[in-house]
Amino acid sequence: MRALCLGRGRRTRKLARGVAAISVLAATACGSGAAAGSVRAPGYEVRATVIKGLGPILANGTGMTLYIYVPDHQGASACFLTCVAAWPPLLLPKGVSKPVAGPGVNAALLGTERRPDGDLQVTYNKWPLYLYRNDFAPGEANGQAESMGLWWVLSVNGAVNRGIAAGPATEGKGLLTGPGPARQAGQTNT
Repeated sequence: MRALCLGRGRRTRKLARGVAAISVLAATACGSGAAAGSVRAPGYEVRATVIKGLGPILANGTGMTLYIYVPDHQGASACFLTCVAAWPPLLLPKGVSKPVAGPGVNAALLGTERRPDGDLQVTYNKWPLYLYRNDFAPGEANGQAESMGLWWVLSVNGAVNRGIAAGPATEGKGLLTGPGPARQAGQTNT
């Protein structure tokens, strides 16, 4: 890279910018974070996060809240066609056969369920897992009890959590890395 930057011509500067852009794209595609040496979790990882009012619940590797759909009854997914437009299933990428257990989850509760199209959907305690299209940032749980109470978050112990979200996530505070016990106010498990 240094050799490319030594010249002062317009073509050399464009080439150097192009190489830098490709380096950024390659780092992003390979999953490295913005900081040197950091590693980003795959999106299909299942990890714990804490949302005020819900306590420790499941999120994917990018911190987005995961949900269950009551009609699935801890079995095959009942969410298809227009349902998946609002509730995309947490799928394993082609060539990956096992979900990844992130911090704070019980790896023994992770599994997969084959969808009719052949994709493998990640499950936790036999519940197929979904994301919600109206959650725009990590820590949002806008899908909690959406659509007549058919969508709920799942606690890290595998129980359906019918609590009420009361603010932003506190991922890593108390439950994963911080001192003291995790707060679970308002959590009701069934």
